[in-house]
Amino acid sequence: MLFSETYPQVLRFLDYLKFEKRYSKYTIISYQTDLDQFFSFITSKYDAPPLPRITASIVRSWLAEMKGEEMTAKSINRKISALKSFFKYQMKTGVLEQSPMSTVISPKISRRLPSFVAEKDMEDLLQHVTFEDNWMGQTEKLVIKLFYATGIRLSELINLKESQLDSSYQQIKVLGKGNKERIIPVSADLLKELKLYTASKPRNGDYTVENVFVNEKGKILQPRYVYGFVKRYLSEVTTIQKKSPHILRHSFATHLMNHGADLNAVKELLGHSSLAATQVYTHNTIEKLKEVFQKAHPKA
Repeated sequence: MLFSETYPQVLRFLDYLKFEKRYSKYTIISYQTDLDQFFSFITSKYDAPPLPRITASIVRSWLAEMKGEEMTAKSINRKISALKSFFKYQMKTGVLEQSPMSTVISPKISRRLPSFVAEKDMEDLLQHVTFEDNWMGQTEKLVIKLFYATGIRLSELINLKESQLDSSYQQIKVLGKGNKERIIPVSADLLKELKLYTASKPRNGDYTVENVFVNEKGKILQPRYVYGFVKRYLSEVTTIQKKSPHILRHSFATHLMNHGADLNAVKELLGHSSLAATQVYTHNTIEKLKEVFQKAHPKA
């Protein structure tokens, strides 16, 4: 933290996100990075003004500089969101009476349809692609199966504990963003695979970790490793540009919508806080209908 003396409010805000909001380590790092950049800018350009003297004009000058550096609208919006949260917290704690962000407008971004893997390609991946006949091959295939069967996030999967597998009700309990728990149904066959897998987990030294998925040394999987093998296997069955665990989450949601799933149900399964985040998948459904129409209607 670069400004702990000049702006101690930043550290207190990050502690609030960590201990009260219980945000993930990566989310907190993102907030810290954005705030560091902002306060570095106003320190060099405006001689480190106290919080009550930070105005909307100062904020806009920072945004204009980033835009001049050709930063994307999506990235700028993320930084605006970080500042809004920071100044809102200062009002909540009585440090400020009003936020300079009230008149700062976020740039519009073109909403792109989420990429997803076609159903046939997912079937090829799970039924015809060869995985190595060892512990890591077994782990990689089961991880991909769970991603696609549940729409679970990468961080949620890595931190999934054996105690969160519920064979009696054929479901798993997932601890998502903001430490919110949600329940996702899972097929009996997949739960059986998970139980057999965990029963034969390698030990990490003198003990076995609680996490469901481990490497051949019994240690928790690292995000970079999971990202790497998901990308490698998806490259064998699809030509879409983005190939990541999150694409499997998009595929889960898109395929549910294409088969008539209720939007609110998909929202709950994904752990979205608002329906707006889920509605993007309805666009893919419409595109699917257009494709069917173009192929099937004689006057299309």
